[in-house]
This record gives sequence, structure tokens and C-alpha cells, in this order.
Amino acid sequence: MTQPPRHPPSLDDIEALARAALAGLPAMFRRQVAGVPIHVTEFPDEETERDMELESPFDLLGLYRGVSLDRKSVHDVAHDLDMIFLYRRPLLDYWCETGEDLAHLVRHVLIHEIGHHLGLSDDAMARIERAAG
Repeated sequence: MTQPPRHPPSLDDIEALARAALAGLPAMFRRQVAGVPIHVTEFPDEETERDMELESPFDLLGLYRGVSLDRKSVHDVAHDLDMIFLYRRPLLDYWCETGEDLAHLVRHVLIHEIGHHLGLSDDAMARIERAAG
């Protein structure tokens, strides 16, 4: 019997995993990130690669771009929208290399980027991830 071909998860599949992960976070965190778009793209753009001095576009799984809530002021003029990026190809590469559950990996990266938006420490992000299950 021939197995049907398996296709790697699409951009839409990764986005669905991210939305499910977001829905599983405590309401307090969902409210604070409600206006922040989550974009799933194949790779970071060339400017991001250059600015972050990446050796390879596979080196970055996700990125928060913006000013964290702990550094914002009502007197600041917003120059750019806050955004969270998840990078499909690096996520899939990491997933294949480690065998980690893809939904867990997407949730981990998403929580980390939300943590940057909130201005949280790595320890606080780990506590949120544990609370999210």
C-alpha cells in the first residue's frame, strides 16, 4: 500500500497553531497582546537578517518588533506598529532537527515574543509557558 505524500505545514497551518496557542494563554496576557498582529512568513526579511547579524535566515524562529509595554509612554509618538513574526521555514527546520511537537514549538516561540512585547524577563516567560500548559 502506498502512503499519500506528506506535505510540510503551510503558513496557514503555522498561523492556526499560533492562534490556538494564543487562545490557551491566560486572559490577562491575551488582552495585552490583542492589538498586536501575528505574521507568519517564510523567513525574516533581509533587513532583519542584517540588523540581527544572523549567519543564516534559519537562525531566527520568531521576532517581536516594536516598543515593549514597559518602555512605552502616553507621550511617545508611535512610529511603527508592534508586530510578532513567526518564521515558518526556520520553525520547520528546528522541528525536524529536534523532533519536538510542532504545536509546542510554535507556542514556545509565540510566548517568548509576547514576553518581549510585555517587557518580561526570560524567567517570567517560562512561568507563563508553564501556566499555558
